[in-house]
Amino acid sequence: MKLTTAVLAAGAALSLTTAVVGATRLRQDARDQAERNEAFLTRNQLDWLAQMSTNPDLAKLWTPEGMDVKEYMHLLKANQLICILSVRDRLGFVRDGQLPFYAAKLMESDVCRRYWERFGGLRAEEAEGDEQAEHFTRVLDQAARKHSQVQPTAV
Repeated sequence: MKLTTAVLAAGAALSLTTAVVGATRLRQDARDQAERNEAFLTRNQLDWLAQMSTNPDLAKLWTPEGMDVKEYMHLLKANQLICILSVRDRLGFVRDGQLPFYAAKLMESDVCRRYWERFGGLRAEEAEGDEQAEHFTRVLDQAARKHSQVQPTAV
């Protein structure tokens, strides 16, 4: 192989490597930006839920027709807990196999079960097309169903 050919081949390999590294970096930057955007939107949602679940005058503006404002505020607090678990799951802080455990713990709470009964269907609609959100919603739905099937024992 002539020296010129070797230099050209090395240059081409270097250029290809640089292009691959650049493309990988661009993909990673896009993923990082998407995660930052999601974290920002989640923070907004949690802030809104915190305000709505503690301010009756504000909650009254959004309370579904026929529902008591205090009940709605309680349900929003349950939604806040579920959203916190959801974001922990989405960010990878829920270990494999632990989501059903956490979901069952949430569904031990009467207010979480009432929330899920009233708004679980809406959450399922919101999750459509997002595989991770669909999985999260299925696990919570299963936990709610399992808890409703358990009958308290008579003393």
